[in-house]
Amino acid sequence: MHQASLLTMALGLAAAFCTTIAYAPQALKAWRSRKTADISLGMFLLMVTGIVLWLVYGVLIADLPLIVANGVTLCLAGTILALKLRHG
Repeated sequence: MHQASLLTMALGLAAAFCTTIAYAPQALKAWRSRKTADISLGMFLLMVTGIVLWLVYGVLIADLPLIVANGVTLCLAGTILALKLRHG
């Protein structure tokens, strides 16, 4: 892999890290408190659907940043969605 490709991959992984880790505080707060009343169910249903689609797309084109980011994001956003469905 040449330098431009490595730089592009690093940029993608850095962006993936930032957008993925952004879900961690909300997931942790919802997990600890079990309070999800102020979380939009519609937004998280759409978000998780979009994340699944991005993950499938990343797998189909074999794009590591998309696969890693959306795999981890799916775990975090999916946890928030599951807590929302369980605790309202």
